[in-house]
Amino acid sequence: MELKEFRSFFNNQLKNLYPKTEIDAFFFRIVAEKLNLSVTDVFMKDSIKLSDSLVNELQQITNKLLQEQPIQYILGTTEFYGLQFDVNEHVLIPRPETEELVSWVLDHIKNNLTIKNVLDIGTGSGCIPISIKKNASDTNVSAIDISAKALETAIINAKNNNVLIDFIEKDILTSKSLHQDYDIIVSNPPYVRELEKQEIKNNVLANEPHLALFVSNENPLVFYKKIADLALQHLTNNGVLFLEINQYLGQETVNMLKNKGFKNIELKKDLFGNNRMIKASK
Repeated sequence: MELKEFRSFFNNQLKNLYPKTEIDAFFFRIVAEKLNLSVTDVFMKDSIKLSDSLVNELQQITNKLLQEQPIQYILGTTEFYGLQFDVNEHVLIPRPETEELVSWVLDHIKNNLTIKNVLDIGTGSGCIPISIKKNASDTNVSAIDISAKALETAIINAKNNNVLIDFIEKDILTSKSLHQDYDIIVSNPPYVRELEKQEIKNNVLANEPHLALFVSNENPLVFYKKIADLALQHLTNNGVLFLEINQYLGQETVNMLKNKGFKNIELKKDLFGNNRMIKASK
């Protein structure tokens, strides 16, 4: 089979499930990963012959896309903040909005050179602490997660990106204290309410870990309340809390932080115009 023949097959298989732009994005990412071909190469070398074993592998990838498995899980990697991360069913796939949160944290570090200790709560793949450490190498960065499997992935990602992170297995909801005090605490905890499941694409619902996604309708700020309490206890003087939040609960989260005594609270929109991030001082 030639490359152009596979592309035709690929498009025909997926056309009833995905928009054309997404199919093209899948295709170019797959050929870059499996054939080491650029977009230009695809057009210049579309008559290259694919081996039977490669065709079989590409067909398996196509079948997984037909089952609505995320392309990141199928290929096992994704890019975040210019870095490569391994991802699997034990960790959430990093989102562009979280890159904005990392940028906000890094801007704060650059403007406050005395910052030394940073903690990420609910680290998953480790994308937040690894990106921070990679771009602010003088900081000491720690990360907590309840999932041992997630931490295994995060440890691999830290090693692959040549950074040293102190990873800690811990259930934050049952924790009475943290290991030390921090100049920055950052978190992207579970925040999607059960009632919002209908807004979530099936490829996310069926594949990404619900432990890292969902909270009850009755107590949607459960993680934020606990993180805020621990932050009050363990942020240094003038320490700052950064949170990624549920876009529908921006004001509720701001009010909760105000009631707990935080000051200089900023609610920030993401690139899609949704209330997505909060910065608050102790």
